[in-house]
Amino acid sequence: MRRHEQLSLAQPWIDHPHAKEMEAISRILDREADIAALIGQDLVHGVRHPHTGSRGMSGDQVLRVRVVKQMNDFSYAALHFHLMDSASYRTFCRFGALEAVPSRSALAENLKKVRAETLEAVNRILMGRAVREGVESGRKVRIDATGVKTNVHTPSDSSLLFDAVRVLTRLLARAEEVVGFGAWSDHTKRAKRRMLSIASTRTPEKRRELYLDLLRVSHKTLGYTAEARKQLAGQGKRALRIEAKMDQYGKLLSRVIEQTERRILFGESVPATEKIVSIFESHTDVIVKDRRETLYGHKVYLTGGPSGLILDCVIRDGNPADTTLSTSMIQRQAEIYGRVPRQVAMDGGFASKENLREAKVLGVADVCFAKKRGLAVHEMVKSSWVYRRLRDFRAGIEAMISFLKRAFGLDRCTWRGELSFRSYVWSGVLAANLLTLARQMRV
Repeated sequence: MRRHEQLSLAQPWIDHPHAKEMEAISRILDREADIAALIGQDLVHGVRHPHTGSRGMSGDQVLRVRVVKQMNDFSYAALHFHLMDSASYRTFCRFGALEAVPSRSALAENLKKVRAETLEAVNRILMGRAVREGVESGRKVRIDATGVKTNVHTPSDSSLLFDAVRVLTRLLARAEEVVGFGAWSDHTKRAKRRMLSIASTRTPEKRRELYLDLLRVSHKTLGYTAEARKQLAGQGKRALRIEAKMDQYGKLLSRVIEQTERRILFGESVPATEKIVSIFESHTDVIVKDRRETLYGHKVYLTGGPSGLILDCVIRDGNPADTTLSTSMIQRQAEIYGRVPRQVAMDGGFASKENLREAKVLGVADVCFAKKRGLAVHEMVKSSWVYRRLRDFRAGIEAMISFLKRAFGLDRCTWRGELSFRSYVWSGVLAANLLTLARQMRV
């Protein structure tokens, strides 16, 4: 089912500003029936008999629960409690007063099924609603980039080696339970001591000596893992799962050993694109911001409008130069609105003569880069007054980025895995847009 129309003893909305906002968001979602259908398709994807069995969560409920979670930065345990405890949240999420709220694990399972591509499609439906309501036209946009962190600790080669050794040791213990594999030793404590000593040692010679021992431990653990995998082969489903995990973390440990040896033994400077910075979130990129700050996560490009809505979002791998994304971000606006914007304001990092030329060819009348980078004002816009107005307008996207990070969890993604990262970012964007749209339509 896409939506549960019949509620059991639904609670009325209370007289409170937050409840009024939730009520406005609810009306928006009610008017766009296609949204629930899109989410519902993800929920039944891969299910053999979606129309049999007990009634699960509907697409409408899953989206509403996701909005509540993102707006409040709830853990799944806290989300489950508030859905049971709050009459307003139960009403918003379409759970009746006498209806049981799904368990914490059921909430997590259903929310994780929704793909980033689906949430992007939902956002485009909402942008269409914004146009029809006169909230946004897409004629004037501002573009900027930011970094969203993954949930990892600050990486070092020693900490990565220790992480891999302790995880593989835990898997070796499980392998011993399944196949009686006993030809191995637990080097976790030794690896931890070496990691802590490396962090506190200032002498390069002593640090190199400690690293060499930590590498010996890592190689031994990798050897135990290779032997255990041979014995696990063909020993049943549990053995197969352990073997797959060993293969995954064994490959990651091999990569960490390689980058450590290149840096410590051979004195090489390992490029950021070749580094692994987490064995748990191996998709994490190293993002250096103007030599001021280093982030571990992914680069996210955002397009905003005068209304405060995020019109578009692009998540990129690696640390691409902003100049490589300027034209494609404008072209994506043409996909959303059927035409390119009349005015575009971008951060100075996007500025180049080629990007200016391509934007003009696409049909953009005024292109403003916050920093001119050798470009003349009359080449970008019709007058200095227009340039100043667009430059000031562009600065507003910094507040929109801050809003996403402070209130919707986009400072750090707490979900695991690359696909979940993309879904998490789009969840934050979607929740922020729903709140902004609700506030605009209530004025």
